[in-house]
Amino acid sequence: MAARHTGGGKPPRQPSKRKRNPFLRFLKWFLTLIVVGIIAGLGLFAWYAKDAPQLSQAKLRSDGSSIIYDGSGNEITSLGLETRSYVNSDQISQQLADAVVSIEDRRFYQEHFGIDPMRIASAAVNDVLRRGGLQGGSTLTQQLVKLSFFSTRASDQTLKRKAQEAWLALKVEQRFSKQQILEYYVNKVYMNYGQYGMGTAAHYYFGKDLRHLSLAQTAFIAGLAQSPVGYDPYKAPQKATDRRNLVIDAMLRDKKISAAAAAQAKATPISSGLINHSSKEKADSENSRVVDSYLTQVIKDVKAKTGLNPYTAGLKIYTNLDMKAQKRLYDIVNGSNYVSFPDNKLQTAVTMTNPKNGRVVAQIGGRKTGDVKLAYNRAVATSRSNGSNMKPLLDYGPAIEYLNQSTYTQIDDSPYQYPGTNTSVYDWDRQYKGVISMRQALAGSRNIPAIKTLDTVGINKGLNFLKGLGITLPANQHVISSAIGGSVSTEESASAYGAFANGGTYYKPNYIRKITTQDGVTTSYDSAGSRAMKSSTAYMITDMLKDVFTSSEGTGHQAAVSGLYEAGKSGSVNYSDEDLAANPALSGAEKDSWFTGYTKQRVISVWTGYDKAQQNGLSGSNQFISQQIYKALMSYVSADLNNTNWKKPSSVIARNIVIGSNPPQSLPEAVSGKTTRELFVAGTTANVTMGSFTASSSASGTTANTVSADTSSSDAETSSESSSESGSTSSSSASSESSASSNATPSEPAASSSSQQQESR
Repeated sequence: MAARHTGGGKPPRQPSKRKRNPFLRFLKWFLTLIVVGIIAGLGLFAWYAKDAPQLSQAKLRSDGSSIIYDGSGNEITSLGLETRSYVNSDQISQQLADAVVSIEDRRFYQEHFGIDPMRIASAAVNDVLRRGGLQGGSTLTQQLVKLSFFSTRASDQTLKRKAQEAWLALKVEQRFSKQQILEYYVNKVYMNYGQYGMGTAAHYYFGKDLRHLSLAQTAFIAGLAQSPVGYDPYKAPQKATDRRNLVIDAMLRDKKISAAAAAQAKATPISSGLINHSSKEKADSENSRVVDSYLTQVIKDVKAKTGLNPYTAGLKIYTNLDMKAQKRLYDIVNGSNYVSFPDNKLQTAVTMTNPKNGRVVAQIGGRKTGDVKLAYNRAVATSRSNGSNMKPLLDYGPAIEYLNQSTYTQIDDSPYQYPGTNTSVYDWDRQYKGVISMRQALAGSRNIPAIKTLDTVGINKGLNFLKGLGITLPANQHVISSAIGGSVSTEESASAYGAFANGGTYYKPNYIRKITTQDGVTTSYDSAGSRAMKSSTAYMITDMLKDVFTSSEGTGHQAAVSGLYEAGKSGSVNYSDEDLAANPALSGAEKDSWFTGYTKQRVISVWTGYDKAQQNGLSGSNQFISQQIYKALMSYVSADLNNTNWKKPSSVIARNIVIGSNPPQSLPEAVSGKTTRELFVAGTTANVTMGSFTASSSASGTTANTVSADTSSSDAETSSESSSESGSTSSSSASSESSASSNATPSEPAASSSSQQQESR
């Protein structure tokens, strides 16, 4: 029974029969959900973003490969863990910038702050409909971030990674300009075949700078980054064409090109201008072998000069390499057209320099090395003795520089023992010449006169002179036996002999002319040089070393280049008695064979021998291979260089000395078979080892206390190249000594290993 109202007042209010709008209820629920979702999403985004990598410009800006250029400015190779030639923003053409932006991120220059919500939304719908992983939606800035900080594997495309990518993209947009971001992206992308960056790709595919590409080529480069393997123009030309045309259409859509230009570009075959890499790679491989030895020193030199890593610093390194000469040298030592080698085991090391500035213009550190990269460079190794190559450097050069000895200084080539020992010194032929001049002793490579000369000079002064030529012997070789050989490399030898060639200035061997860094700063590295000896010393040594080629007793006949003004010195090291006892088969063989020769334009130092010298030696005609290498290379390079003779400085006096006269008697004119042209230092007493007699200054036989400059016919050689001696770094007191022995430093005992050098030639 229903209750009834029995009291006074109004009856109770009945519930409304009106229903709420369901759409409004849904909208309220949906908006609440969105707000909650946004809050949760922002929270999750913040949670993920806090672990994002630290933003770094170094990460964004890829270090490029260092490009190596030869002395003529031609690119010869590149150094890099990745092949990448960095291009700055001003090297990126507007055409390429338009192509990249049109195909990758058409709203790039609008304020999308590194992320594009419209693209993200569109990509999200596609992801839901396709039910795939997270895809698309990335701005150009996000792509740069992904390439710089994250893995590009599909399996790594997680929500967390996407959040961190977006966060870093926002930070990149705040810190860097659009121009910088585009520059970083263009240099970052992988372009297949080990090439990174669009600048590198332009050279790899078309052999051009980015600015010189056609529209069709530019569109291909811009589109390749999306799938460098899939759009390979060599293996998938149709796919590459389709992708290129898609880029062209995007540029037309964005009104970056005209319809006519688009049609013309799309009609261009994808193969137009493509480089044939089968031949290029073969040439690159060949060049790599040719320059390998030189490259080892370039790398070392770059690190020493700049402190930078040439593999990652993106440098432009301009070397002093003469590529034509380097290729000829490589062919000489690895082929059979110039020199006949007994086997592939025989090794060689060669260094060629320009004596005017110390630049190393060619170098080989071994032969038959195959495709080994940065192989052992024997040209800079000092593990082998240079034999008689040492004599001008340690013995006769100091004798002229410090003691004013003449080319006619008389030295007794007779039985002799190292000072302070019972060890006999032998000449290479085991014979003795008796009293001979310094000129004869040097040209004929006599050992006993060399030892006696250094003993007269003093080992300390000899080593000081040698140091001025860039050579410092190890402490155990600071002994008199080093007069006929010490630990010297072909690089050191070529640089030292360069001081004789240029009149007395030593230049440190230099492989690099200049270096340009990624930010465009260029630094030059030419050597200033230092005075190592007086011009008179350099000229007198050179004059004697000419006889090595021409004298009947000279040891360099097989190195002589017809018609060339040249000077040089052979060097060899025979096996010791101990070596022969261990391996009698080495009897008559040489352990090391050297030849260093020079003109006014070039110096070439050559070593030949076996790495395992106790098993193999140079026998017979093989002992002259070093001379044959020198001749083959010097003949080639001299064909394009001036061939001029050295001019006698005014500090040197020439006299026609009667052969065998003691004291020396001069004649006003040379008489064949009776006189020899000899040189004396002007203004000093002309000393000889066998007595302090003076040189005649006239035909009458009267003697003068000094040899001075005059106008006699025998002194007609005047010099436009004579230089003041005031710049000499040698001791002025030492160079004015008039006695050959009174002030000489006492010699030290010979090394116990001297028997291994005693038959140097």
